[in-house]
Amino acid sequence: MDHGATDGTNPSPGPNMETPPPPEAGSGPPRAADAIWGASAMRDVRDQLRQTHGDFPVFWFQGDRYETQARKGHNGYLWDLQGYYGGPTSRFWFKSEGEGSFGQRIEDAEFQALYSRAITPFFDLQVGLRQDVQGPNTSYGVIGVQGLAPYLFEVDAAMFVSHRGDVTARIEAEADQRITRSLILQPRAELNLAAQDIPQLGIGAGLDNFEVGLRLRYEIRPEFAPYVGWVWSHHAGEAPGESARSGSRLVAGLTAWF
Repeated sequence: MDHGATDGTNPSPGPNMETPPPPEAGSGPPRAADAIWGASAMRDVRDQLRQTHGDFPVFWFQGDRYETQARKGHNGYLWDLQGYYGGPTSRFWFKSEGEGSFGQRIEDAEFQALYSRAITPFFDLQVGLRQDVQGPNTSYGVIGVQGLAPYLFEVDAAMFVSHRGDVTARIEAEADQRITRSLILQPRAELNLAAQDIPQLGIGAGLDNFEVGLRLRYEIRPEFAPYVGWVWSHHAGEAPGESARSGSRLVAGLTAWF
């Protein structure tokens, strides 16, 4: 390769190729392999390639939080799990959360079944149903978004409309801050809102509950990681006649997925 003449006879200041492409370059069929192996054979191969490079159903399950909590007066437990089955843009999601105190009945437990559709490269729109199985029997319609926000924050936000017409919402966000290859600090925040007082559920209008926490986990393997942490919560929007309350607790648990 040379860099052209310097006497001004070369109209291009860029380099000249020593061996330019032949005149027939680019004149062949758009899929040259069809001419060798046949269009039918290559069609099957391309279908298989699409299936093995993303366009196929996958089952994924993650227990975000299986933990015990050291609370003032009584210790408790919590679970938070989710998973999906489907392809890269359309999926069936299932979620469950709940908590309670050791030696007592479960305080809260919910299950969600959702259809999810990708609306941007990083966010899915989710619609479906939620059923609470502890306390007053309550069913909800659900609409929300879930995905990855800037700075790698995982966000899950949803609005719930109960069969009684009550409207509530929940926003969760968390981010992994890698300290070492195996040690990860995860800040997490959760906000619960209500459009009205719901006395039978002990929920007040406005900001009902706010929680922040830090969890430090050690990845024995990427899919298996015990953790310890600290959580502070504030119940601000209590139903009429109930006082607001705040408190912190130490937690220990396990994150696992497959």
